[in-house]
Formats: sequence, C-alpha cells, structure tokens
Amino acid sequence: MEKTNVMRLLDAKSIPYEAREYDPEITSGPLVAAALGEDPDTVFKTLVTEGPKKEHFVFVIPVNAELDLKKAAKAARVKSIAMIPQKELLPLTGYIHGGCSPFGMKKPFPTFLDETAELFPSIFVSAGRRGYQVGISPSDIVSQIGASFADLTVDHF
Repeated sequence: MEKTNVMRLLDAKSIPYEAREYDPEITSGPLVAAALGEDPDTVFKTLVTEGPKKEHFVFVIPVNAELDLKKAAKAARVKSIAMIPQKELLPLTGYIHGGCSPFGMKKPFPTFLDETAELFPSIFVSAGRRGYQVGISPSDIVSQIGASFADLTVDHF
C-alpha cells in the first residue's frame, strides 16, 4: 500500500494507526464502511464549514450521520455554520472531496470530533486520499490536532 501524507505525518509523530485501502470509486460513506468491513458508526467523514465571519471549522462525524448545523455552531461558539462549497475544499485544505482528512490540512482549523467517537478504541478517518483510511484512537486525534469532542449530529428518533 502506498503511504499517504497523512500516514507519513502520523509515522513522524509515532502515532499508531491501521492503514486500510478500498476501491476509490466508492464515494458513499456507508459503502466505504462496508468495503472496510467496519461498523459505519466507527467510520468517520471530515466536513469543512464556514462561520459568519468567514472563519472555518472542521467537523468529524460518523459516515452514517448528518451534521446538525445548530449543534455545530454551538460547539464552535458562533451564531451559524454553513458547509463550504465543494470547489473551495481543495484550495482551502489541500484535499479533494472524498479524501479530506482531519490531519495535514494546509493550515489548522478548529476541529470537533463527534462525541460518539469516544465509544470506540479506534475509529477510521480518511488518510488524505480517496481509497485510503486510517484507523486511529479518538484520543490521538484530539491530542494531535487539538480537537474537541461535541454532540454534532442530527438526532433520529
């Protein structure tokens, strides 16, 4: 398996992870989880948003969940949050849609990890390229990128 920049970054910091590869043509989060043979609750997607003053925030949530924009704004302590247009993702983060990782963005942004991540010893996040994921301890994500745990997803009853 080819190493991604995210894997090299984690190696340089001696952070343990499990690298996994899947068909990069798979773009649906739940299908990525299935391809990895993992519970969708343990596979997370990285979403980039913008606040009212054009500041950016990153939210990492399970692939089978939907970001609650009100909860996201509350976590970020801003009045409102909106998803950035897809065309802005690459210039802003250095990542393309489907390959956005919370690690190794062009510059650090306030990052929030859904509180459900704390339920698992390891979760999967993008390794910075479509078709690659890394399994990593949620506490390592928090400590390495200064993320905070928060309730971020839409409640479905």
